[in-house]
Amino acid sequence: MTQRNATAIGFTAVLMWALLALFTIGSAPVPPFLLNALTFGIGGTLGLIWTLRNGLGRLRGISWRVYAFGIIGLFGYHALYFTAFRIAPAAETGLMAYLWPLFIVLFASFLPGERLRPMVVIGAIIAFAGAALIVLGRDAGGAATPMGLLLGFLCALTWAGYSTLSRRLGDVPTESVTIFCLGTAVLSALVHPMLEETVWPATTLGWLAILGLGIGPVGAAFFTWDIGMKKGNIQLLGVASYAAPLLSTLALVAAGISPASWTILAAAVLITGGAALAARAGTSAGD
Repeated sequence: MTQRNATAIGFTAVLMWALLALFTIGSAPVPPFLLNALTFGIGGTLGLIWTLRNGLGRLRGISWRVYAFGIIGLFGYHALYFTAFRIAPAAETGLMAYLWPLFIVLFASFLPGERLRPMVVIGAIIAFAGAALIVLGRDAGGAATPMGLLLGFLCALTWAGYSTLSRRLGDVPTESVTIFCLGTAVLSALVHPMLEETVWPATTLGWLAILGLGIGPVGAAFFTWDIGMKKGNIQLLGVASYAAPLLSTLALVAAGISPASWTILAAAVLITGGAALAARAGTSAGD
């Protein structure tokens, strides 16, 4: 697989994550960890079916440390994210959590064969500014607190660390993500009764939203992201990830949930410009 193809496959994860907010709204009033258990369970089950094409033997011989790394990465990120917004459901919390694409660009420079390209960093900062316009423009209905901001920051570090270190596991088959998802589903199911009341979807639409989450944003997305992180242009994918909040907002506008605004256009210009700058820097460097 060429790096260009792997990068394109990785970007499909960003496209799927654009539907995360829309489907999550549709799944209300299911609480977060129960939603996690259901959707990761669906994603992991689909992963098992996909793995069967080459036999479940693909999952054998992989170190338990790899499985622990993946489960901690997926579950840890979501646990920190949910906890951060429980403590401080503020736009600033979301902005801290959305530092992860920028961190991926910075962390990737420490990987073998990678280096920190100034124009890529500038492109990431420009794209982050576009994402900030969208995130800070949302009415999150709460106030920022130091603990909430800290957890949001740790959330960003966790996902960036998981994504970047996946590059060091290039020889581990992507089928391993199946166990990451199933392990996350089990841990979420265990944590759910400790922190939440069980509330199921009230409508068929709610169940369809959960199915959609499990198939796409909390299912196939983690498999395609794994391919992108292991074989694609990791810094370009980091910058391109800032398209997720923009595309997510556009999906909400199309669904009639959020109004259109000039802020969206400004964010689109910044995010597209930043990604284009990063892509040009990567191309000129021979990537």
